[in-house]
Amino acid sequence: MTMKKPLIMLCAGVALAACATSPLGRNQFLLMPADQMDEMGATAYAQMKQETPVSSSQQQTAYVRCVATAITSTLDGSQQWEVNLFQDNSANAFALPGGKIGVNTGLLKVATNQSQLATVIGHEIGHVQAQHSNERMSLEYATQNGLQLLGAVAGEDSATKQGIMAALGVGAQYGVALPFSRKHEAEADIIGLQLMAQAGFDPRESVNLWQNMAAANGDGPPEFMSTHPSNATRIGGLQARLPEVMPLYNQAKAAGRKPSCG
Repeated sequence: MTMKKPLIMLCAGVALAACATSPLGRNQFLLMPADQMDEMGATAYAQMKQETPVSSSQQQTAYVRCVATAITSTLDGSQQWEVNLFQDNSANAFALPGGKIGVNTGLLKVATNQSQLATVIGHEIGHVQAQHSNERMSLEYATQNGLQLLGAVAGEDSATKQGIMAALGVGAQYGVALPFSRKHEAEADIIGLQLMAQAGFDPRESVNLWQNMAAANGDGPPEFMSTHPSNATRIGGLQARLPEVMPLYNQAKAAGRKPSCG
């Protein structure tokens, strides 16, 4: 009996620490410490840079960094963001905990202007802001399916590294995939629209971006959304949100936030 009370208190403490709220007010279950998530993000990003060449185009790299910086400059906190353009023909992008952003050169063929590129980058940053990777890993751990992920930072074997990549949402490029849920995707869409509008990018271009995606990929979503809503469904959702974010865009313009990245 004497051991039960401390055990109950410990469990209650863990449960309390795991309770969090997303930027949109949704209750979340988060077990992983933020610094550990940042370290995992850094590990995954370093692996990306080792295995995928960084673009040699200074002009395109500067363009991507300009768009990303315009968005990240609106965020609270002192997070320093690293942004790289990877030489890869797939229309792909990602953002990782710890301030890491990657964009593939193939995305620039589909995102034909700065606001369309901001749509994708804002969406990916939305996943980070909402701690979706942490939430996914916490649920995996809680169901005893992600025990190996706790030692992932120190792991050296290939399987462990692939586990990190998958859990952070960039595993599709390595033959493993643990995609974000539809709930996470919808949340990242909304946050991304808000971020791009606040940065001074036209949120109406989000619809055009996904129309381009539909033309390039058919109705099926591209690689980085491989199991998620169809383009038509996503376009409808974005159009429904435009009345909410257009005031943010107009306020940004009035405040002089008018990015000119290219």
